[in-house]
Amino acid sequence: MEFSPAMIAAIQQASHIAVLTGAGISAESGVPTFREAQTGLYAQVNPQELASLEGFRQNPMLVWEWYSWRRSIVTAANPNPGHKALVAMEQRTPNFTLITQNVDGLHRRAGSQNVLELHGNLMNTRCSQENILITGWQISETIPPKCPNCGAFLRPDVVWFGENLPVLTLQKATQAATSCQVFLSIGTSAIVEPAASLPFLALQHGADVIEVNPEPTPLSKLVAFTLRGAAGIILPELVQAVWGWDH
Repeated sequence: MEFSPAMIAAIQQASHIAVLTGAGISAESGVPTFREAQTGLYAQVNPQELASLEGFRQNPMLVWEWYSWRRSIVTAANPNPGHKALVAMEQRTPNFTLITQNVDGLHRRAGSQNVLELHGNLMNTRCSQENILITGWQISETIPPKCPNCGAFLRPDVVWFGENLPVLTLQKATQAATSCQVFLSIGTSAIVEPAASLPFLALQHGADVIEVNPEPTPLSKLVAFTLRGAAGIILPELVQAVWGWDH
């Protein structure tokens, strides 16, 4: 792919690059989107029942087992060249912030360091009562397992419908969007709030916004540069064009 000299120069000169990733980059690793994961036994279940506090209270076993199944899919998946290119970009940028809407943890597994997980991490577990991360619990027949501290059910460490995003994480993401010189929006529909506001914030604060996506989005007409295609193909080529990365 041919890249604009102006875009390459903007990336090379940026002291702070912020990146927002969505489901598209994970899909290239074989991770189904939230809706795609509603197959088989879960096809007829209302999404609110699988991903809300009310649904969890009504049927904790159903919710826990659905997330356990999703965990097994994520565990079998591997970071793709798009994830790895972002690691290389971080290593070559003075200040780099990676913001993700994904809950699969693939960016961290790829080696990214400064990652803000807006919607939590599917692979982590927390107490539904105390809201603290739990790394170990007694093996029992109870589904979901219970918190070793207070006995409440454990739940996935993800943001459900009706819940607020982690305040500090969102603050850091907003700060990155307003202070970066280059902002990349990768594999996201630019519709789901509040993440969708971040590239628009970056635009308002004078950043060069680059969109990497196979399809047009509400953001497309406003960005400085549009790269149509899969992140796993475009990002390695982009990092090579900017820094001569031999991937």
